[in-house]
Amino acid sequence: MSSLVVCSLFHLEETARLHGAREMVTLLSDANQVERPPSVDPARHLLLSMNDIAARREGMQSPEDGHIRDLIAFARDWQRSAPLLIHCWMGISRSTAAAYIVASALNPALEEEALADELRRRSPTATPNPRMIALADGLLDRRGRMIAAIKRIGRGAEASHGTPFLLPLEAA
Repeated sequence: MSSLVVCSLFHLEETARLHGAREMVTLLSDANQVERPPSVDPARHLLLSMNDIAARREGMQSPEDGHIRDLIAFARDWQRSAPLLIHCWMGISRSTAAAYIVASALNPALEEEALADELRRRSPTATPNPRMIALADGLLDRRGRMIAAIKRIGRGAEASHGTPFLLPLEAA
């Protein structure tokens, strides 16, 4: 079974090693640099530079359609021989949104609410970035269902960073 593994920058090296990740998505602002774990192929590392904001703000890079298109295209090229590692600064907002988006894009039969429930079950701290979810909802023609499902699970528990977790591409 193919899975996505989600973590914070703090847990990146350990999580990559533990899961044998060879492909990775990084969601950080331009101000933040990341050292790619040795197991990750440089050609299979997607860096999406964006701030964790829900609306456009001057001086900050908000998530945009291009970011989501790049994420979906990268995920569709994923070899699936090892988990796809997705991380952001805290492992709570941008990375959990990206994992939800990737799972939705790669398995259109997944029901949005069931996937959101599975995300919450696996990560009590997950608070997916609402702008990323809204952009993906439009691009994937989900007609508001992704937005509604993420809104329904609400804000996750407070934490300094999320605990790494796996999100399968198939419904549990």
